[in-house]
Formats: sequence, C-alpha cells, structure tokens
Amino acid sequence: MAIIVNLDVMMAKRKMSLNELSDKVGLTLANLSILKTGKAKAIRFSTLEAICKVLDCQPGDILEYRAE
Repeated sequence: MAIIVNLDVMMAKRKMSLNELSDKVGLTLANLSILKTGKAKAIRFSTLEAICKVLDCQPGDILEYRAE
C-alpha cells in the first residue's frame, strides 16, 4: 500500500512556492518539505485542512492511494 502526496503538483497548479505555503499555513519549511517528499508517516487533519484551504483544493487532490 502506498499513499502518494501530490503537494508539489497542487503547488505548481496554484503557482505557489514552498515558502509562501509555509507562511500561509503556519508550518515550518522542514515539515512541509517532509510532507512534500512523501517522507511523512502521518498528517493531522488540521494541517490537511489548512493546506486545502490555502491551495483551494480537496484532500483527494493532495493524497492518492496506489496499490503496490
């Protein structure tokens, strides 16, 4: 089972940098980078909600399930 994080895709669609997203969401660059690269083991709903609000998207636009 693999959960793919498409945060970089949504950021590109919105023409938003990691620094800008970090400022608007209130997360450190390090934590956003971990999430963006798919190295995160979990994400809080409050964090996911904040990212979706800033990027004007749905959770399914950021997270994707792929069977291995």
